Amino acid sequence: MIILFLNLNNITLFLFKILVSILMMIVTFSYKNIKYTFTNLGYFYLVSIILGGGMYLLSDSFSYSSKGLMLYKNGSFNYIVLLILSPIIIFFYIKETKKLKDNYSNYHKVDIVINRKTYHLNGYLDTGNNLYDPYKRRSVILVNIKLDYKNNFIYVPYSSLNHEGVIKCLKPKKVLIDGIEFNNYLVGISNDKFRIEGIDCILPNKMKGYLK
Repeated sequence: MIILFLNLNNITLFLFKILVSILMMIVTFSYKNIKYTFTNLGYFYLVSIILGGGMYLLSDSFSYSSKGLMLYKNGSFNYIVLLILSPIIIFFYIKETKKLKDNYSNYHKVDIVINRKTYHLNGYLDTGNNLYDPYKRRSVILVNIKLDYKNNFIYVPYSSLNHEGVIKCLKPKKVLIDGIEFNNYLVGISNDKFRIEGIDCILPNKMKGYLK
């Protein structure tokens, strides 16, 4: 409502709308990083363009009636479409937004200290990671980066759908996830690249109850 009382030119009004939409994304999904915020912003504008274009197409196609060679406006169709489609669109939008928000809630900032060196990683909480060592039942954080280590390895057996083997693990000095310190965990060195974009490590399912 405040923009009704401001004398803004087209460029300033456009920039103001961009700023408001960014604030909407931060308030709705909270701020984790710039990429996260602008990804949500991209989805927001994509949905807006699709809905706006779809409504314009329907309005242009059906809200005109013909009488001979003459066309005249029939606005009742617009209200009917809005009444029928709005609840459906809102339902699917909320459903997909919740799914997207739940997915991004699994992303965490991870700091692992090994031999006085701190590794700053992007972690993903994977409920399918139930790997632990059979000796002391310590859960394993999987990483696929090069580590500068001098520790002795701890070999932990694992089995997947079509493969079995052992993975080299280290005992870190400290593990911090979103600033919270976790103890009694191992760091496993994975030779396979993770399929999730921008992820350096996979957190075990055991941490699910401790992370927000």
